[in-house]
Amino acid sequence: MYRSTKTYGPDLGLSATFRQWRANSHCNQLHGYALGFKFIFEADELDERNWVVDFGSLKPLKEKLEKAFDHKTIVASDDPKLGAFQALEGMGLASLTIMDGVGCELFAKKAYQFAEQVLKDLGLSDRCRVVSAECFEHGANSAVYVG
Repeated sequence: MYRSTKTYGPDLGLSATFRQWRANSHCNQLHGYALGFKFIFEADELDERNWVVDFGSLKPLKEKLEKAFDHKTIVASDDPKLGAFQALEGMGLASLTIMDGVGCELFAKKAYQFAEQVLKDLGLSDRCRVVSAECFEHGANSAVYVG
């Protein structure tokens, strides 16, 4: 078994704002982070170059992360204030990503799904797998989704 990792750190600039409207803390208010993501890939056999995955081929993964998280206000589809956020977007004051829920755990799951799709699109999913995706807000907080 071989494993390799790909990390898109907070220096990439995936600056996202969100709130956990169900929280009984300050997390129910808008706050943001430069999110980072780490992926673990594995394969039973290496490719002809002796790689698990060609890191250069993962540009579509980076693009998917940027589209979903870069300078976005991420809102849960069941947020009772969703209409207010949509009004802000309509005024050009926010760019929304609406998800089933917010938080590092669900962001990690979404990133995992992005990575799975990229491997499939590249024709690599028969040889290479995504083991996990990690989303981190900063050095102290992260969540991992394992498929």
